[in-house]
Amino acid sequence: MTFRASARFTDDWEHFDFSFDDRVATITFQRPAKLNALTFDIYADLRDLFREAPLRGDIDAIVITGEGRGFCSGGDVDEIIGELVKFDPKQLLEFTHMTGAVIQNMRECPIPIIAAINGTVAGAGAVIALASDFRICVPHAKFRFLFTNVGLSGGDMGSAYLLPRLVGQGRATEILMLGDAVTADDAVRIGLANRVVAPEALLEESTALARRLADGPRLAYQATKLLISREADMSLPAAIELEAMTQALLMRTDDHAEFHRAFGASEAPNWTGR
Repeated sequence: MTFRASARFTDDWEHFDFSFDDRVATITFQRPAKLNALTFDIYADLRDLFREAPLRGDIDAIVITGEGRGFCSGGDVDEIIGELVKFDPKQLLEFTHMTGAVIQNMRECPIPIIAAINGTVAGAGAVIALASDFRICVPHAKFRFLFTNVGLSGGDMGSAYLLPRLVGQGRATEILMLGDAVTADDAVRIGLANRVVAPEALLEESTALARRLADGPRLAYQATKLLISREADMSLPAAIELEAMTQALLMRTDDHAEFHRAFGASEAPNWTGR
């Protein structure tokens, strides 16, 4: 059951393309001439979309990608950085809270998110990829966390929290402090990316993974994502208790009963997400 208030869901996201096909949503950044650099409005739309998506009840997987040669090159130098130098401290904090909320909402969104990285992925774009649950890259993709290169902290939008948990503290320190490029192959080797595929296969592979997630035991996938996020700051006893409670609840779901029925009948389960 999806509980609704009087506010309506957003039907048209103005600042990027949002398409929807049988419970799989695709977000496509559409500023290829600027390597899909982010604007204030794009940040705000992303923040709101990832907060709204789990409330809709009709999305079970999300793919993020970009048009042209890049996934996302981070904040637009002219439209964001050029404006930030004019902001007072209150406005600056409002901006950094907004950008951080994009990442927080991505991690708190129970729906699995797949970054289909079609090229340049830098700055805030790299953090958006980092906050996704899966990262599939083309061979020429390069990750760059460029914040120190513009005189800012390498820890931005949660990158200093998320990256060490993927690649370890030592590698994260090097990547965030120096801002050097990480190639697609190296990203897979250190755990920053899941796999590298041919450019012509990127969307097919990413959509196939999204379809597998949307057609599978969706409650189980969502619970797994939330446990991974929630347990990052827990003690082992607290994590074990949370997992025990979660498993006990999932053992009463239709999907778990369907597995048992299908196993006995030597059939593939018909997952309903209930």
